[in-house]
Amino acid sequence: MKTLIIAEKPDMGRNIAAAIDPKAKNHRTYLEGEQYIITWAIGHLVELAEPDAYDPKYKRWNINDLPIIPDSFKLVPNRKTIDQLKVIAELAKRCNMLVNSCDAGREGQHIFSLIQRHLKLSHPVKRLWISDLTPETIRKGFAELKDGAEYENLTKAAKARSEADWLIGMNGSRAFTTKHNELISVGRVQTPVLALIYDRQKQIEAFSSQQFFELEGHFTQGQTTYRGLWQGDRMTDRAKADALAAKVSGKQGQIASYEVKETKEYPFKLYDLTLLQREANSRYGFSAKKTLDLAQALYEKHKVISYPRTNSNYVTEQNIPEMHKTLAALQGTAYDAWVRGANRQLVHKGNKFICNPARVEDHHAILPTPRRANGLSADEQKLYDMIVRRFLSQFYPAAEYKVHTVLTEVEKESFKTTVKELLGLGWKVIYADQKKEKAKTPKGKEKEEEDEEEVEVNEPFSLVPGAEVLCAKAAVKEKETQPPKHYTEGTLLKAMESAGKQIEDEELREAMKDAGLGTPATRAATIERLKKVGYVTMQGKKLLITQKGRTVIELIRGAGIDLLASPEMTGHWERRLNEISRGAASDAQFMENVKKFAAMIVDKVRVQARAAKTLFEGEATKQPGGAKRRGRAVGESAGKARAATKATSATKKGATAKDGASPSIVAHCPRPGCGGVIFMGRKGYGCSNYTQGCKFVIWKENYGRMLTDAQVKALIEKGKTGKMKLVRPDDTLAEGRLIVKSVETGELAIEE
Repeated sequence: MKTLIIAEKPDMGRNIAAAIDPKAKNHRTYLEGEQYIITWAIGHLVELAEPDAYDPKYKRWNINDLPIIPDSFKLVPNRKTIDQLKVIAELAKRCNMLVNSCDAGREGQHIFSLIQRHLKLSHPVKRLWISDLTPETIRKGFAELKDGAEYENLTKAAKARSEADWLIGMNGSRAFTTKHNELISVGRVQTPVLALIYDRQKQIEAFSSQQFFELEGHFTQGQTTYRGLWQGDRMTDRAKADALAAKVSGKQGQIASYEVKETKEYPFKLYDLTLLQREANSRYGFSAKKTLDLAQALYEKHKVISYPRTNSNYVTEQNIPEMHKTLAALQGTAYDAWVRGANRQLVHKGNKFICNPARVEDHHAILPTPRRANGLSADEQKLYDMIVRRFLSQFYPAAEYKVHTVLTEVEKESFKTTVKELLGLGWKVIYADQKKEKAKTPKGKEKEEEDEEEVEVNEPFSLVPGAEVLCAKAAVKEKETQPPKHYTEGTLLKAMESAGKQIEDEELREAMKDAGLGTPATRAATIERLKKVGYVTMQGKKLLITQKGRTVIELIRGAGIDLLASPEMTGHWERRLNEISRGAASDAQFMENVKKFAAMIVDKVRVQARAAKTLFEGEATKQPGGAKRRGRAVGESAGKARAATKATSATKKGATAKDGASPSIVAHCPRPGCGGVIFMGRKGYGCSNYTQGCKFVIWKENYGRMLTDAQVKALIEKGKTGKMKLVRPDDTLAEGRLIVKSVETGELAIEE
């Protein structure tokens, strides 16, 4: 009898056939040769059954029927792909052995296990575990097939993950939906991720911008000029800053201290999937899902990169010869000049920055393969280019700098200067044709602060400590403290990786990887799910929570089920799943805890008061052109009175429904003779006298910004905000203040 090989997708099945049995005959749904029959799963052919498969009463959603906790979970075929499942069942009858060739990871293991369990296949199983789909790797993998039993713990973890998600999703979603008469989706991973976005939004809204002043001295010594920042407590008094500027301007000074030390910056780590998604989002604006899809195409279709769904930034000793082989294969390509400049001796088994087997579990870092990249789409090429450059940079030495730290004293006032003098580009030559790759900000230091204090120069820099220095001029800069930034998909992925903890230390971040929210393979789907159910919306690259998303988190926390929205707790669950996959924890105990938690969710929701319908009415309907279009619309008067009415009346309804209190007053209406007060609505800030004809309203979204209460209050009371980055009506970027152009309508304008 023959051996049945089950791949995850048709492309993978055909790649395997081409490598190990090129004469196999194509039968459309499978390929058959003398020794092997190769077929595929097309993703999930088998799923966990819906609740009504256990009892018909569950067809109706009723909170009194909850919790639904099956003794054992039933499996059902996916109706869309049931024909392929039947093909596998028939082919298995003709074979005496199975080879699990699904993706080498937890989900691939799960897909095969579901098929095996549903079809009751009792054949001996071997496991193909490979990291790329080149013919050489496939043949090597088949020569070294593992026994299926070696992956039993991974199967247990995959099963536990799937059933835990079912229990939390089914019970939580049904409980909240039936209680509040609104379709509410909750999930083991998606809800804590939504909580991250909610908490960040609340921080931004609660932030009150503070104005402060910086004093910058411009110094000369001989032919050398440099700048320094005044060292002292933050100044909030303009008069004090101006007085200090006058005190030192045009005066002689001296260098109080001057330190020079040489430093090195080593290449960035090789990509894992999350890091690749983060950087592709930052550089090209790719969503996490788009990056994953592109990477999967580069892996499966083009076979030019290794397995992308990895959480490791390192390789094993076995990968080092392959890396050298790939480097040689890149000769004669667009990367030829960098290949010729590469130092092959830098990539070796002893280089722990690259080769660290202890930090490689299922798969090594993403690497290009020796296969030539042809026929890539424009976006595939961009992602491939990122991976190749990161790979090539490992064959280059560190970038070398001389860091000059200077304290200049003038009239007993100190100014600090940090000059980073480039000695050798090293690996950064790979990125010289792109926007400069910035080194990571030192721990605890704000990016803006670092940018002001450190200047990078390419020409030699030196000062004479004993010689005099002239403060040619002193300039006062007006600044404002900045709120936390909205999450982008890239920064959200980083937060998911560390379960929401703000961890800058790389070693600690690495240790947290197995306790993140979801896995590298599932994080993109989680973000897409939040968009699909209407909990978040995109504004450019920014992820904004909708009114419905806010209400869901507030209801969950209001019910006393904080753990359901806890990134840290869900991170602990993910760590436990990883321990199960290594045989270090019990899947049965994990599932018992999940069942208790699902029952607790239902009990808490059952006694919760029903939320008002208005709390779910969202402001996040996305208009074409996003924030920029809305910014232009501010100047249009048509429909303004109607919008003001909606903004104000919605505020009244929302606040009253939520807590029985009156809506909060932001300020008195600035329109002459009006006498009304300004309330915050869902879309804007409107006047209480709208029924008497007051048309004053300020939209929350203006010129590419989501305004805070403090900024609106400043506009109403002072007529302007502090300086901020804005988007002009012609879609170009500007830095300036928002001002009230018309106190009759609330129309705003930019003052640059």
